[in-house]
Amino acid sequence: MQRAHTGEFGEKLQLLSEAAAVVQEVMGSIDVDGLNDAELVALTQMTEKVGRPADLARVTTATVVDYRARTGLGRDSLAWKLGASHHTDLLTRLTGASGQEMKRRVRLGEKIAPRMMGGTVLDPVFPTVAAALADGELGLDAAEEIVKGLADYKVHGRFDANPADVEAAEAGLVESATGSVYGRTRAAGDADDVGEAAMTGPIAPLGDSDGFAYPADALRDMALQWQAALNPDGLAPNEEVLEAKSTFSFGGIRNGLYPLRGGVTPELKGIIQTLFNTYQSARTAPRFPSAEEQERIEAGELVPGEILDERSGGEKRADILRGILTQVAQDPRTPTLGGMPPTVMVHVSAADLLAGIGVGWIDGVDAPLSMKTINQMVDNGGIRPVFFGGNGAVLALGNKARCFSPLQRRAITARDGGCITPGCTCPPQWTEIHHVIPWEQGGRTDIDNGVLLCWYHHHTINTSGWKIRMVNGIPQVKAPHWIDPTGTWRRPNQHRAHDPNTRKPPNTE
Repeated sequence: MQRAHTGEFGEKLQLLSEAAAVVQEVMGSIDVDGLNDAELVALTQMTEKVGRPADLARVTTATVVDYRARTGLGRDSLAWKLGASHHTDLLTRLTGASGQEMKRRVRLGEKIAPRMMGGTVLDPVFPTVAAALADGELGLDAAEEIVKGLADYKVHGRFDANPADVEAAEAGLVESATGSVYGRTRAAGDADDVGEAAMTGPIAPLGDSDGFAYPADALRDMALQWQAALNPDGLAPNEEVLEAKSTFSFGGIRNGLYPLRGGVTPELKGIIQTLFNTYQSARTAPRFPSAEEQERIEAGELVPGEILDERSGGEKRADILRGILTQVAQDPRTPTLGGMPPTVMVHVSAADLLAGIGVGWIDGVDAPLSMKTINQMVDNGGIRPVFFGGNGAVLALGNKARCFSPLQRRAITARDGGCITPGCTCPPQWTEIHHVIPWEQGGRTDIDNGVLLCWYHHHTINTSGWKIRMVNGIPQVKAPHWIDPTGTWRRPNQHRAHDPNTRKPPNTE
């Protein structure tokens, strides 16, 4: 359907082509890196302003094409006429964009485009959002947050909300996003209780805009405020429905990681978030050294300050979750599977394990494990050899080896009290036992060759620069050179029961 267009439409198409060429030419002539701060800010705002009409045009055209290309139209379908399999296929071929992006545009377009009903043209579902988009005052991200936040009230009709209050919510959110008043239908002072309650806090009252525009991310929380005001009975009528939608699953492996999919209720998020905040705050809370610690710092026996943790917040939360799940798996009250506690079964060739090469496999998991991870798991959980005959038949099951016994773990925990890496506050129940002298190098599975390390410091012990040695049954650690240029071996923090500052002197009365 590629052809030259004439007439009025052809002229408008040519104008759009020239406008695109002008934008491209002007941007190509600007050295963005060479701009001063004020110029860079002005250019950023101007490019956003220039892009908004084009963004709206993309949404509008995608929505109309999607409607005309629906397979229900049969041979009148635009998709059928152009040889596409369905509407989304046609859109991706026309634009070169992804199917996900085209669906995103259409979802928004269906809410902001005029509607046809029996030959009559009706206003969009979200007329105030549509007006702000048409004026270039509202971006697509902000529009999507408003539409998603109020869709239950305007589209699905799930809640019994006053239509006037819903219109006020839309206008209030658009005003917060643009700093301008849109869709005002009530005189100042006539707002009802719902409007007054929802327009407090960060949402400016209608008719009294201060010109401040909130970013799209902030609108998500504002929409939640409006939802609470529009549904004063709370979530109780819908709690069972929402609870049933709570879900959790794994996606397919990508870049070595399994993505997590699903959603949780507010109550469950509160529990999870509180756990994360509790354990993360223990690492970030400011702490001043005691008099004794200050003396040890001045004597070079103690590294001052917290050790730099290069993990991101997400990585820390993942390690916290790993520790929680590991503790649950090891709890004797946890249900067994076939008479055995929850145990991760890793299969690896004995030759590969001894040589330190190759990979291993976990039952039910597609992705392989590196030998580094396998050694860490064996260090903490032990190994049970299986002997095969020449025809592949199992001949015998060997005894568990390279595994610290429960009594040994208790003794090591009593000595170390947690991860021995200075600055790490991982509790002992989340730690793993590390062979100071590696087992494959002849290291024994004895108390004086085992130390407690959290999963992260255990996993990075061979690459982080930290060194560990045992002296008379007591561990000593040496920090990487960039932390402690003196390279001094130091005794880590021991269990608080052995700290003289926490022991009460005997009663001499």
